[in-house]
Amino acid sequence: MQKSSLINMLENLKAQGHMVPDMNLLKTPEQIESIRKSAILNTAVLDYISKHICAGMSTQDIDKLVYDYTTTHGGIPAPLGYQGFPKSVCTSINNVICHGIPDEKTFLQEGDIINVDVSTILNGYYSDASRMFAIGKVSDRAEKLLKVTKECVALGLAAAKPWGHLGDIADAINSHARANGYSVVEDIGGHGIGLEFHEEPFVSYVAPKGTEMVLVPGMMFTIEPMINEGSPEFIIDEENGWTVYTIDDGLSAQIEYMVLVTETGIEVLTK
Repeated sequence: MQKSSLINMLENLKAQGHMVPDMNLLKTPEQIESIRKSAILNTAVLDYISKHICAGMSTQDIDKLVYDYTTTHGGIPAPLGYQGFPKSVCTSINNVICHGIPDEKTFLQEGDIINVDVSTILNGYYSDASRMFAIGKVSDRAEKLLKVTKECVALGLAAAKPWGHLGDIADAINSHARANGYSVVEDIGGHGIGLEFHEEPFVSYVAPKGTEMVLVPGMMFTIEPMINEGSPEFIIDEENGWTVYTIDDGLSAQIEYMVLVTETGIEVLTK
């Protein structure tokens, strides 16, 4: 679509009361190609972690694997130093919803579930994804949570269509989580990405269908719902100011994809 036609379409949608992205949020073909290269490295980092993660290793061991692999392949770990974050990756275990900080005293144990959230800068372009890992044999409740979280992300992805709304993704995710007895964290969500680590829009996973920003080709953002066993409420570690815990000590799981809206559908860039 020509730029002038796109601008007119967005102005018409805005006049009808829809939330539309600014033009600077729509990535150019050249930017998309550069971001894809960052995304390829980000996925490779997670693949590398998948081969090494195991019971007995510390979360600091994971951090070192991420830092070493990223930097030896020409990238920079995006979390390192971001707003004071001290490590190269987020490692969130069991009742940690997100932003767990790696350290030498926290060791993975049989039965743990852990989210490893990797973000990469390559030649100035950003990418982001996270995976859940089950350490050895996990409990039935943990296994079910991981299964439903994976299903939520798949349903959210299926609901994402050009000229639809971000709320369509949220409704698909929230409906499936609630149907299985879980809750979705409301105040922490996904985000735009590519030229910066965190861009507009904020991506809610509890918004109603047909609401929030229109999905315009060229938009790039993360789908990363945080699914809790119990309450969606949380507390933030007062000492480090980062780590987010479930308020009721229940388990939490998160899977993050980074996606691009195209003229014909949705392209998954990282997972």
